[in-house]
Amino acid sequence: MLLDIVAVALSYLIGSVSFSIVIAKWIKGIDIRQHGSGNAGATNTLRVLGKGPGILVFALDIAKGVLAVYLGYTLGDNGWIPVLCGLAAIIGHNWPIWFRFKGGKGIATTIGVIATLAFFPALYAGLIAILVIVITRYVSLGSLIFAGLLPVFIVLLQHSWPLFSAALAIAIFAFVRHRSNIVKLLQGTENKLGAKKEA
Repeated sequence: MLLDIVAVALSYLIGSVSFSIVIAKWIKGIDIRQHGSGNAGATNTLRVLGKGPGILVFALDIAKGVLAVYLGYTLGDNGWIPVLCGLAAIIGHNWPIWFRFKGGKGIATTIGVIATLAFFPALYAGLIAILVIVITRYVSLGSLIFAGLLPVFIVLLQHSWPLFSAALAIAIFAFVRHRSNIVKLLQGTENKLGAKKEA
């Protein structure tokens, strides 16, 4: 039981390492949350700092999710602990203790978590999300579709109550964190991928 608690707590702390904030501060001496969309994530890093830093942040945020789940497998004593560790990492990314609880929207970390827990549901949801992004150039729309399809594919392919619960929680997190994006999508004012970088 103690190791379970330690695993979940460590996963939250790992998730709280906001690589977009760290890398933006290191490269340009700026707080990424005060530039572009104001989001501490890979898409805003891409928009503000360019492809290299954006891809690096995306990869590192995915790695956080993978690490958290494996930590749960290593220290946990039941099937719920890797799921809880993954959710803790996503919560840490969204509300990081190291950065005044103002983080990103958790999609890259979610990809790492769900791909480790349920590879094929994540793959199928991801392929559809990528197709949507390619067609529309709206990363937020693709992210929401990815999160929304996860519970569906887990029900169809995995039949696991812990995984379905995690996917449902992830979908709720995603839609809550993307509230402003949803409004912009409905208004037609959402930023498209490849648009000119904001100052």
